[in-house]
Amino acid sequence: MNTRAAAAQGSGQARRAANSTAMEAGARAGFVARGVIYVLVGVLALRIAFSGGGRQADRGGAIAEIAEKPFGKVMLWLLGIALVGMALWRLSEALFGQAGPDGDKPTKRAMAAGRFVFYSFVAYSVLSFAAGDSGSGGGSSDKQSQDITAKALGWPGGQWIVGAAGIAIAGAGLWIAVRAIMRKYHKHLKMSEMRRRTRRIVDFTGVFGGTARGIVFATAGGFAVAAAVQHSPDSSKGMDDTLRSFTDTPAGPWLLVVIALGLAAFGVFSWANARYRKV
Repeated sequence: MNTRAAAAQGSGQARRAANSTAMEAGARAGFVARGVIYVLVGVLALRIAFSGGGRQADRGGAIAEIAEKPFGKVMLWLLGIALVGMALWRLSEALFGQAGPDGDKPTKRAMAAGRFVFYSFVAYSVLSFAAGDSGSGGGSSDKQSQDITAKALGWPGGQWIVGAAGIAIAGAGLWIAVRAIMRKYHKHLKMSEMRRRTRRIVDFTGVFGGTARGIVFATAGGFAVAAAVQHSPDSSKGMDDTLRSFTDTPAGPWLLVVIALGLAAFGVFSWANARYRKV
C-alpha cells in the first residue's frame, strides 16, 4: 500500500469515526454536562444576589458544589468524560465540517477548533479536580483572569494585547446575544421533531439564556478593556466578579437575579440541545 492510499484510508476511518454513533453520544453527553455547569452557576449567582456571599459563581464553584454531594467524585468523573466527548465532537467539526449545508465553511471550522481547545481545557480541569487536584478545576476564575492579565500587561505592547482581547470578548458576547435573540440556533436543532410546547420552552430558554450569557461575556470583555486602559490587572474580572458587579448597578441585586436565571435557562437549553441537536 503506497503512502497516498494509506493516507486516504486513514482519512476515511477518521471521517467514519466522526460520524459514528459513539461520537454523537459523546456530543450529546457534552451538552448535558454543559447544562449542569450553567444551571449550577445560575443557582450560585442567585445565592449571591439574595445573601451577598456564598461560593464563587463560576465553573470552579460549580465543580466544588458537585464534589460536596454524595457520590460527588463519581459525578465529576462522569462530567469530565462527557466534556471530553464534547471536545472530540468539536474537533471532528473542525476537521470535517459541521452538520448542515454551510457547515464546511472555513470560519465555522475555525470556530469549532476554538471550541475544541476550550472544552479540552474545561474537561481537563474537571477531571484533574476529580483526581484530587483541587487547585485545578476549582480555582477562582477571578484570580486566573487577573493573573493572565498581569502577565500579558508585562509583555511589550501588553496594553494593546489585553485591550484587543477585551474587545474580542465583548464582541463575542454581543454576537452570542444577538444570535440568541434572532433564534439562529433553530438551524442547528431538529425543530420539526418538537411538540409546540417543547418548541416554546426551547425558544424561551434559548433566547433568554443566550442573551444572559452574551451579556456576561460582553461585560467581562469591558472589564478587560478597562484593565488595559488603566494598566491595572485588578480591573480584570472573571465570571464570579463579573456577576457580582451587576449588584452595583441602579437595579441592585435584581439585575443579578435576572442574569442568574438566564444562565440557568441556558443550562436547560443545553439539555434541549442534548436531545434535539443535529450532530
